[in-house]
Amino acid sequence: MIEQALLEDLGPNGDVTSEAIFSDEPGETLLLSKDTGVLAGADLFSAVFKHVDSRTQVTFFFKDGELLEPGVTVATIRGFARSVLTAERVALNFLSFLSGIATATRLFVETAGKHGTARILDTRKTLPGYRELSKYAVRMGGGTNHRRGLYDMVLIKDNHIDQAGSITVAVERVRAKWGDRFRVEVECRSLEEVREAIGTGVDVIMLDNMDKAMIQEAVALKKSKIKFEVSGNMDLDSVEALSSTGIDFISIGRITHSVRSFDFSMKTRRTD
Repeated sequence: MIEQALLEDLGPNGDVTSEAIFSDEPGETLLLSKDTGVLAGADLFSAVFKHVDSRTQVTFFFKDGELLEPGVTVATIRGFARSVLTAERVALNFLSFLSGIATATRLFVETAGKHGTARILDTRKTLPGYRELSKYAVRMGGGTNHRRGLYDMVLIKDNHIDQAGSITVAVERVRAKWGDRFRVEVECRSLEEVREAIGTGVDVIMLDNMDKAMIQEAVALKKSKIKFEVSGNMDLDSVEALSSTGIDFISIGRITHSVRSFDFSMKTRRTD
């Protein structure tokens, strides 16, 4: 990912600005926080500079998962000006995006925690190629990773059910194929489907786009080992409203696909 990011930034000619202005002038650069939130991606940030020039030294004063405030010095970068300026934007792009995910996740986690015990889950709605990085950032924000892909958990959604004919048939086919190898979750659109899913003994029931009253009715049907998840265009208001219903998980796509990047700046000074 670092190589691809640098390739699209440097193209066939490299950093034509820095190549023209600098040779081997040393310098020190401060990474400053201009935002309030959670750091994520420090190792990746450092790796970009090392990839461009192995002599560059990056020292962080905060760890991933720690809170940042505006004005604090997050890290120092010491190296040759040309190398640092060449790596700067790519390193910041990674760090800003991942810290934005961690910050948004932390806000949802704190909101849910004030009103109940529901855990915040991510989804597969990630930028292509960014799945593992995005899910790492979610963990740094205090969230919990849902399935990583199509390969590590069974999630029977509405299209599966409609094609199979029923929840029962879909679950039976999954059990026939995989036995107990994978956890099984079923998406339900009505209380009738919730009752049917409970009868099949699945591990998790997803209540998709249900209102609060219906969610409360569904949770009242709950059996001891079955977990309940809610999803569907969740924002802070809906998390606040639904976390007190007794559900176990709230899955939120926006924490990985449409967060605001964390705002950092880099200030350089010469060292002789």
